[in-house]
Amino acid sequence: MRWIQTLERSKLAVLGLGLGVVLFFAVNVFSNATFQAARLDLTEGKLFTLSSGTMKMLGSIGEPISLKLYYSELLGERSPQHATYFERIRELLERYQDISGGRVQLEVVNPEPFSDAEDRAVAAGLKGIPLNNAGDLGYFGLSGSNSTDDKTAIPFFTPERETFLEYDLTRIIYTLADPERKVIGVMSPLPINGGASQPPYQQAPRWAILEQINDFFTVKALPMQMREIPDDIDILMLVHPKAMDDFTLYAIDQFVLGGGRVLVFVDANAEVDVPADGRMQSLPVSDFNKILITWGLKLADKKVAGDLDAARRVNVRAGGKVSVVDYVIWLGLDKKNFDTADAVTGNISSLNFASAGILEPTGTEGVTVQPLVSTGPKSMAIDAIKVMSRPDAVGLFRDFKAGGKPLMLAARVNGIVKTAFPDGPPKEKDGAPAVGVPPKHLAQSATPANLIVVADVDMLHERLWAEIRELMGQRLFVPYANNADFVVSALDNLGGSDDLIGLRGRANSTRPFGLVQEIRQAAERQFRTKERALQTKLETVQAKLESLQRRRGGEQEMVLSADDRAAIEEARSEMIKTRKSLRDVQVALRQDIDRLEALLKFLNIGLVPLLLGFGAIVAALIGRFRRKAQVVTQ
Repeated sequence: MRWIQTLERSKLAVLGLGLGVVLFFAVNVFSNATFQAARLDLTEGKLFTLSSGTMKMLGSIGEPISLKLYYSELLGERSPQHATYFERIRELLERYQDISGGRVQLEVVNPEPFSDAEDRAVAAGLKGIPLNNAGDLGYFGLSGSNSTDDKTAIPFFTPERETFLEYDLTRIIYTLADPERKVIGVMSPLPINGGASQPPYQQAPRWAILEQINDFFTVKALPMQMREIPDDIDILMLVHPKAMDDFTLYAIDQFVLGGGRVLVFVDANAEVDVPADGRMQSLPVSDFNKILITWGLKLADKKVAGDLDAARRVNVRAGGKVSVVDYVIWLGLDKKNFDTADAVTGNISSLNFASAGILEPTGTEGVTVQPLVSTGPKSMAIDAIKVMSRPDAVGLFRDFKAGGKPLMLAARVNGIVKTAFPDGPPKEKDGAPAVGVPPKHLAQSATPANLIVVADVDMLHERLWAEIRELMGQRLFVPYANNADFVVSALDNLGGSDDLIGLRGRANSTRPFGLVQEIRQAAERQFRTKERALQTKLETVQAKLESLQRRRGGEQEMVLSADDRAAIEEARSEMIKTRKSLRDVQVALRQDIDRLEALLKFLNIGLVPLLLGFGAIVAALIGRFRRKAQVVTQ
């Protein structure tokens, strides 16, 4: 070791630098070879972590699945965003390949213009987008096939759906790996399968929720009146059941008692229940309590749920102008409103409800009612009649009085349920025994029932959970809430499988500033009351002014008496003062929030740098004093 001591310090520094460079490259090579499969996901929503459902599904694949990822390199040159997205998809599919033990086989193809690869991409159903004036098309999609020649594809990967990437990829593999699907029987008086719906009452496509369900199940539409549920139905999905005859109710009752699984959507005010002719022939209220009561719960009569904390901000026109208000019956629910211990809601991030009903347990013996979705403590049961026709969003917010306890919006029912027809099947009109009903009457379920009830029908319609965009002639749904994920998870859970439940629930979720929201709501409710009083006073003054001006019929002001002219001038002066007071109230509505915003900006932009600078100065002064002290002691 003496030779090291004899080296000059400069040579030692050069030697150390060289060894450091060699060590750096050695560590990188070792890490790439050893920890290539390791992943560290620090995102809040774990967007880059595969769900347990995906892992389990990939491990259970019994046949080889071939995937072809088509990606035009020219597209990546023109759009770096797509190039980055391609790398993420390729890496994710390579992980799928590793986890499946090679049963998922991946091939990356560059479909150059006018090549055989481009022809294969088009034949697989992929869509190209123009890249230049020469007409060259760029492709970025996925095709898959299995050993029995079943085929499916994603026509084009759009970065807007990056949050749902795992969902889309696993759906492709699941579709190819498990061609035998459970059959979902859908019964609804609404045009959920397509038809006339909202104004202008034109023919509309079927709801997007069925497209989502169809990715995993076979959907079969059932008539609203029937005497027996078909044997091939695995799960019955009832959407807004009303006006059903006793024979249909009895068929549903016996289906449940015989071990059938049911997902029910009821509502005290279904906003999507709009008749084709525009005339309200019946109230948009579900009528299913006769069956629900035997399941241990009921839909509260003529009540909808309001929640101050979950209220969504909407634009409303009031007094000839547009203002923004918390619409307390349109709810944006998040994890604090869900039972995170349940398989259905455990991975859901957000749900949007609209004028939802309220579920109430009846305490039926032998039946357990487990809330899945509930409002927060700042909730109120609101009369449904107030929101059925031109609801006053400002008035609902102004008059809101929190009840201090949550309201149940969705629930799971478990236990031995009894029939709603203890006397047997209903009779024909002439009193004769029923024809076409199940041959054996069941008085109670032989095994514990597993049912899910949701007190909102509107949450199924895509206007509450997805944006619809046109991409290359196809409708593209970009979800902003997990409504569809919740429905598919519920059906999957009722079907007895939990492999796919963890796939979903990765939608973007808003993170509101709670303190700002509380201050804004308190200020808005206080000043909305003042605004209403001033608005009433203004309307009274305007009516008085119009009355005075009409007193003389069509005569001009010059023929009015002095008292009338004085009254008119007083009314005009009062109206001006009232308008000014109204403007002052509207300005005051923002003052608390503006002050808080200014404080937060100061804390984030000014205070922290000032504290850091002050700390650096103090540290420098302390160091200087210490050095002086050392000099003095020496």
